[in-house]
Amino acid sequence: MGTLNFSFDADKLQKRSDEITKGVNRAPGRSLLYATGRIRRPEDMDKPFIAICNSYIEIVTGHVHLRELADIAKEEIRKAGGVPFEFNTIGVDDGIAMGHIGMRYSLPSRELIADAAETVINAHWFDGVLFMPNCDKITPGMLMAAARTNVPAVFVSGGPMKAGLDPNGKAITLSNMFEAVGAFKDGKISKEDFLEMEQNACPTCGSCAGMFTANSMNCLMEALGMALPFNGTALAVSAQRRELVRQAARQVVKLVKRGLKPREIMTKDAFDDIYATDMAMGGSTNTVLHGLAIAHEAGIEYTEQDINQIAERTPHIAKIAPSSHWTMEDVHNAGGMPAIMNELIEMGNGVFHPDRPSVTGKTIRENVAGCYSQNKEVIRPVAKAYSSVGGLAVLYGNIAKKGAVIKSAGVDPAIKEFVGKAVCFDSHDAAVEGIDDGTVKKGDVVVIRYEGPKGGPGMPEMLNPTSDIIGRGLDKDVALITDGRFSGATHGICIGHVSPEAASGGEIALIKDGDRIHIDLIKRTINLLVSDEELEHRRRKLPPFKPKVKQGYLARYQALVTSADTGGVMVGYDQLLKVANELK
Repeated sequence: MGTLNFSFDADKLQKRSDEITKGVNRAPGRSLLYATGRIRRPEDMDKPFIAICNSYIEIVTGHVHLRELADIAKEEIRKAGGVPFEFNTIGVDDGIAMGHIGMRYSLPSRELIADAAETVINAHWFDGVLFMPNCDKITPGMLMAAARTNVPAVFVSGGPMKAGLDPNGKAITLSNMFEAVGAFKDGKISKEDFLEMEQNACPTCGSCAGMFTANSMNCLMEALGMALPFNGTALAVSAQRRELVRQAARQVVKLVKRGLKPREIMTKDAFDDIYATDMAMGGSTNTVLHGLAIAHEAGIEYTEQDINQIAERTPHIAKIAPSSHWTMEDVHNAGGMPAIMNELIEMGNGVFHPDRPSVTGKTIRENVAGCYSQNKEVIRPVAKAYSSVGGLAVLYGNIAKKGAVIKSAGVDPAIKEFVGKAVCFDSHDAAVEGIDDGTVKKGDVVVIRYEGPKGGPGMPEMLNPTSDIIGRGLDKDVALITDGRFSGATHGICIGHVSPEAASGGEIALIKDGDRIHIDLIKRTINLLVSDEELEHRRRKLPPFKPKVKQGYLARYQALVTSADTGGVMVGYDQLLKVANELK
């Protein structure tokens, strides 16, 4: 398939912004537009109005440079014939928010970002949007807004940071810093080395240097077709990142004139392909949560069963930190996402749909043509894949009737099954304490519950307990299951997103200390080795869930959020009426 045909007549271009710029009745609004200083002369009213949705925020490492990048974008938008208007969203740094009340706001911030972007875009009738995210919930929140508003849009993220160095000069990422906490508590590293790592693990601005959630999402935007090639891997501090911003800014003006909208790009095939790419690169488990939410906004029916089907036919060809020592810079130098996608395209067998449109104006096939791995250790050929199946898996069983997610790429390849004794904790903090005081031992399955979307509230990440387990050298000997979720930096036998969650009466709430749990990574099952009769007996004695928060945003989120297996989205209008009646 050749280059997509996007012919247009600029003189006949009908702009969304005409709603606020045309006609006598809009004169007061035009006066306000002149007062912004962005409209410099009357003819500017006839140009496309381009929003720059910027997530610049000074406390988030991945975003501190976005103010500068937005200025580059504004200049290019003007050169391309548009009028730029910048606005900002909020952001939460998961690494800073980890392990305390702040983490409860992380996933809920995704909905606030989507709602805020929708509000500004639709209230002001923008013709196009240049989205500038970089970290964790911010990228999916903006993608949700793009799908919801369906206004021509291009994404350009802030890029990954360089890897840090440990006291021995070895490349490290933030996940190594979290694991160092457990090692330091266990006396395995000195105070001096610990402090040196603390000051050098994150040497530049940008999203953390491994294939964690932020970089997973920024890479998958390329596969989705909403970002330019190498968006996910070009370093934040590189000249290539600035050139990507220039190209993206020019391209959004072209898309407005050509009329290509996000929902024409975000098709069912596109979601198949982001998960195929995800499986190939062993991305974060959070991509399951976010991809489902974005598909929901795009009006695409997509489930965890669809994801498992993709995993069954997609080889795992790249292991990136935390699953190896390779960092995002290594992936970029090896050919980036174009090389990974091209491997899947040339594999054939329908595992990838390359003749889809993208924001470049070309098909995905054209975007990645001629891109091959430059380092076959970093990006392996399909013939030498780590595994014939993908790096993520959804497990089902009597503990997780609606599914649970594991990053199988982050599990030692020798581990196919695990049977262990349950050690139950009803909160993240209690689990950390139990790991630190020696309650958790080899052969145990740590169960952390009442930390799901509703129970948390906010489905906090469990990076502290998983890092403690790894830092103490127990990653092959202890499993962990939770209705919460994990950081992209988590690896080991860690199973999250258990659905239904404990707060909704899910079976994870019925597990008792000492129960045996069987995990089978080949059959993709997770089961509590307790009879159905005993589980029903326990259910009759299960006390009702008591919400942890009674006021503010988290209280509203807690009342309206859906299960992890549906992406943890907020309920729709019909469901909202049902919830309201239940609350009476």
